[in-house]
Amino acid sequence: MKIGYSTGYWGSGPPAGAAAAVLEAERLGFDSVWTAEAYGSDALTPLAWWGAATSTIKLGTGIVQMSARTPAATAMAAMTLDHLSGGRVILGLGASGPQVVEGWYGQPYPKPLARTREYVQIVREIVAREKPVEFSGEQYHMPLAGGTGLGKPLKSTIHPYRTEIPIYLGAEGPKNVALAAEITDGWLPLFFSPKDDAHYRACLAEGFAASGDAGKVDRFEVVSTMFMVPGDDVERCADMVRPFVALYAGGMGARGANFHFEVFARMGWEAEALHIQDLYLEGKKAEAAASVPLAMVEDVALVGPLDKIRGELARWKETCLTTMLVSGPAEVLPLYADLVLG
Repeated sequence: MKIGYSTGYWGSGPPAGAAAAVLEAERLGFDSVWTAEAYGSDALTPLAWWGAATSTIKLGTGIVQMSARTPAATAMAAMTLDHLSGGRVILGLGASGPQVVEGWYGQPYPKPLARTREYVQIVREIVAREKPVEFSGEQYHMPLAGGTGLGKPLKSTIHPYRTEIPIYLGAEGPKNVALAAEITDGWLPLFFSPKDDAHYRACLAEGFAASGDAGKVDRFEVVSTMFMVPGDDVERCADMVRPFVALYAGGMGARGANFHFEVFARMGWEAEALHIQDLYLEGKKAEAAASVPLAMVEDVALVGPLDKIRGELARWKETCLTTMLVSGPAEVLPLYADLVLG
């Protein structure tokens, strides 16, 4: 098991103490540091800024939203950052959801799996730089079909620092998890639970089989957010996680089109998630958070006294996860490193 550091999303500004925490994570031997984006700050700029002060820790986007950039723009950014960092980039990609894709980026959302497959293929071809890129798919055309007719196949002006940049896929649904195993180098789950390990292993196995690469299973990475809140009072610790669960299970996406809701439903929390969703969509956010059962929190988080957390961690270490991503100020990272790596 490896450990990584997640800086999380920005609110009105940069997360307090993130720069110091990134440095501490590298000092402690953390494997990677990750940024995120939704519809505010982007994932690439903070990674470049904080990563400039480091030299060994890997730099991951968790995730770059595909609808925010063309495949070429994403490949350019990844190649540029890979040069600047000496080959430390992990390109985490994801489809996001229809509210953000259509509402914020003004892009169509249908067929996200097909779009992902084409997107990843184009990025890989650009980074490999073996020849000018020509692609004609259902979602993307390079050069553009129609237009002025003056477009021509092009090859990146820069030579890549690495001809293969690791690509991980943010995925939650079974088909998308299988796709991650088939066409990418890693999977980025958000709400992972040990109770669903067998389900996810089956999805990954389907993807590995489709990839035709017999050795892929041994080098594939599964990097998951790990909500960890130590403290004497289990309920108070769970209160630190409940608003996040309520936001994603209840308020992220629309009713009937919320992939995070479906994750909790598969865990056996459909009735509770429906109640949380009802409250959240009525604007009762505090009530929605308060209605999240402790057991629901404990399915996706480690909360409470250190002995309890240590005991429960054993289950997590037996799953398909290869890296746990923790968050928090620099001063708590030695404790988290001891818990995860000890």
